[in-house]
Amino acid sequence: MMENRTTVFYVDDNPKSSRLLASVLEECGFQVITKNDPIEALALCQRTRFDLALLDYEMPLVSGSRLAQEIKFLVPDVPVVLISGRSTLPAAELAFVDAHFGFGTVLDDLLWTMRILVRPKVVTMEDHRPDQCAMTQWADST
Repeated sequence: MMENRTTVFYVDDNPKSSRLLASVLEECGFQVITKNDPIEALALCQRTRFDLALLDYEMPLVSGSRLAQEIKFLVPDVPVVLISGRSTLPAAELAFVDAHFGFGTVLDDLLWTMRILVRPKVVTMEDHRPDQCAMTQWADST
């Protein structure tokens, strides 16, 4: 069962928020590879297999949008999810992004979308149950 876990490549320059979200994702069954430096992340994604890229938008040197573009160039089939503190981003910034979660995002929606993007199979409504593990942990941490 463990080998079937979805591997998320998560890049966020803020170590505190990246530790928090990574632990929530792992709690919910994802395997997480975390990088805090977008330049290092780029080098790593050339030699690492992953199912989905989760990128912070605002990072020094390389924005999440730019990193998304590079990742899509290297691994075109891997979905890219961008997270930011803004409610909207210009369309140009989302050109290489499959989903954007901004200010006010519900964690459950993020998890649900990540699962859908990785498994483009037929999904029934029973599959869309709130992640209790995530909800409690997320609530406790805020």
